[in-house]
Amino acid sequence: MRAIALIAAILFALASPAAADDVSAAQDVIRAQEQAFGRDDAASAYSYAAPAIRQLFPQAEIFMSMVQSQYAPVYRHKSFEFGEARSEGDRIAQRVHIVDANGEAWEALYTLERQADGSLKITGCSLLKAGQAV
Repeated sequence: MRAIALIAAILFALASPAAADDVSAAQDVIRAQEQAFGRDDAASAYSYAAPAIRQLFPQAEIFMSMVQSQYAPVYRHKSFEFGEARSEGDRIAQRVHIVDANGEAWEALYTLERQADGSLKITGCSLLKAGQAV
């Protein structure tokens, strides 16, 4: 029984870095898009969007306009800090704590999915004012 527990512990330890690597890669993608928004670089920000998002917003300028009007705290903010993340298979959910340009706190939940080419793309972002009920 101890041998099984030891093997399970070793396998878990070996699996953790992969999950941590996935979360780190997801955070890199989110941060890169956030920085592109800060530079008003629509093409770069759009490049991190998953195909389903790109179908909804078929041009980078349309995507950027949507972000500016519907995701103002993501587009312009005072702080942008990563919170809890979960990884399951090819999908990652990453919480981000945001303080907007007016000093109000927000919670964003980004979802990402690994693509056929191995890259991670953002599949969605839900935004909720901190303290607000779902």
